[in-house]
Amino acid sequence: MTTRRQFTLAAAASMLAAPTLLKAQSTNKIILGQSAAFTGPAAELGIQFNQGARIWLDQLNAQGGVAGKTVEIMNLDDGYEPDRCAANTQKLIAEDVFALFGYIGTPTSLAALPLVTKAQVPFIAPFTGAMGLREPFNKQVFHLRASYNDETALIVRQLTNLGLKKIAVFYQNDAYGKAGLDGVTLALGKQELKPVAQATVERNSVDVAAAVKTLVAAAPDAVVQISAYKSCAAFIRAARQAGYGGTFYNVSFVGTQALADELGKDGAGVVVSQVVPSPYSSARPIAREFAEAVKKVGGKAQVNFSSMEGYLAARLLTEGLKRAGSRTNSREGLIQGLESLGSQNLGGFQVNFSPSDHVASSFVELSMLTGDGRVRT
Repeated sequence: MTTRRQFTLAAAASMLAAPTLLKAQSTNKIILGQSAAFTGPAAELGIQFNQGARIWLDQLNAQGGVAGKTVEIMNLDDGYEPDRCAANTQKLIAEDVFALFGYIGTPTSLAALPLVTKAQVPFIAPFTGAMGLREPFNKQVFHLRASYNDETALIVRQLTNLGLKKIAVFYQNDAYGKAGLDGVTLALGKQELKPVAQATVERNSVDVAAAVKTLVAAAPDAVVQISAYKSCAAFIRAARQAGYGGTFYNVSFVGTQALADELGKDGAGVVVSQVVPSPYSSARPIAREFAEAVKKVGGKAQVNFSSMEGYLAARLLTEGLKRAGSRTNSREGLIQGLESLGSQNLGGFQVNFSPSDHVASSFVELSMLTGDGRVRT
């Protein structure tokens, strides 16, 4: 458990600014392409994931990279908008990047999916748990994290075990929000329950007044939130001001530390499901390794769940590259390398890939904001 060091979004975004696009393939570099939000209301998600991935890759490259090649990320800002992500993906594919990596969000990743499939470019570790990227099976797509169905199943099980059965859903009005809503509905249905109320917010918006009115009127025991940190924070504040006294549960995509920073003391008691181990606990070797790596980097690098996921994603990708052997220059070599991974323990985080299973983990646990900028697991 730790307090996040504050940083300026504008400075971080500037630091992550994409270089001028040049043909990516070279004899001594492996270039990954990333389209993500680096500006706008979801910016911290892209910035933090990217920072975590770069911490691992910088360490790797300092030790000689993979088969003598450095591994680098060419990143483009999509502001968490599907159209911009599709355009970025076309640019990255045209630049002949080796693989696409660390895309942030469901609607953006879904916009990229047909382009990825057509070009047969590996698509590694998207920051989304939507089933639409997992079913049907796609040979190009590899997931680090558990699904939103896994997350919402745990949330619903926790609530009903506490005797809280009047559950409402506040969700983003797009593919991400609907994926989360489907997960909640499925989990409730297994207990012969259904949401007592539903309300939406538009992507990249904090206009939550109508949603607050609808859900507070239903007097639910708890509200499950499927949106990004800005809108979820706005909803929590407005609902409490409207007299709502129930609890709030979020899935991991909300951006835990970003939500804690938005809410401040108003975050006390807000629950967030997590799909990677806590970076704040020294119980697992991976958390100790990551904390030490962040400490060495210093500056604006920080320990949080989003950066930890980026670090793990880059480490997992590296395992695939190493197993590609003499086929390091081949996208098919990367795919076969990842598929040959089998069951591996990354410092206490269990992952598994096979030719028929491209979802590395089903790990989910719950965390809680404490109201003083901290996260308890």
